[in-house]
Amino acid sequence: MAKRVQTLLLLAARQREEIAREAERLAPLVAGHANVLSRDLEAGDDLAALEFDLAVVIGGDGSILRAAHQMARHQRPVVGVNLGKLGFLADLSPAEFVEQLPAIAAGNYEVTHHLMYECTVLRRGEVLCERLGLNEVAVLAGPPFSIVDIDLYVDSELVTTYSCDGLIVSTPIGSTAHSLSAGGPILRQDLQAFVISPISPHTLTNRPVVDSAERTYEIVVPRPHLGTSIVTDGRLVCELGAEDRVRIERSAAQFRLASLSGHTYYRKLREKLGWGGRLHPSDSK
Repeated sequence: MAKRVQTLLLLAARQREEIAREAERLAPLVAGHANVLSRDLEAGDDLAALEFDLAVVIGGDGSILRAAHQMARHQRPVVGVNLGKLGFLADLSPAEFVEQLPAIAAGNYEVTHHLMYECTVLRRGEVLCERLGLNEVAVLAGPPFSIVDIDLYVDSELVTTYSCDGLIVSTPIGSTAHSLSAGGPILRQDLQAFVISPISPHTLTNRPVVDSAERTYEIVVPRPHLGTSIVTDGRLVCELGAEDRVRIERSAAQFRLASLSGHTYYRKLREKLGWGGRLHPSDSK
């Protein structure tokens, strides 16, 4: 019995000239190995309604994040072709993708499942808005850009009140994004945990905390500024009032990342972050 030919979805933000050119170059190469669908990421299509085996996202980590949002609760495996900067998720160069294309089209890749979150903003007990996300939820103090008090609850228990510029609750995937810039730890991407990182806390003993994804996290800002806002994966959701509660919990949806032989997690960190264990001779003088 003949093996079914895989269908690959090529996703690219085609308004960007460099990405559009690369998508046009790769499309016939992919078509030589698999059925091909193509979509423009900027169009905002509902990718959950499409039938395909693997999404090939051309761009960077931001493009992969957008693809995950557009697949919503019907996540499919994703492989990234990196035309951006660091590329923690979009980890293949165009040359590496072409080299690995026969294996990819044959389905010879591993798929790891990664934590996604549901963020719900409640106002007087009623749902104001809901968001599905992959990276992080951030409460930002906003104008007039002074310190704000933020209460954190875990499973309905008050943990602490942070006096800070904001608070980030991040997934492991998001731990190398905004959370890392705020001094948070790097979590292995397949861990089932959240990182809570205060932004510029006034109290030096306030440090990032890692806790289980099985818990429910709630954030309250008792005295918000006029511009205090909730942001999910870099997108503004709404401004917060004193009676609002921001609830963050594990989603039933899971982001699915395809990985190929030789592309290990620690190799990725070593190369993307420039880790090294030795001083150059000039550094010791």
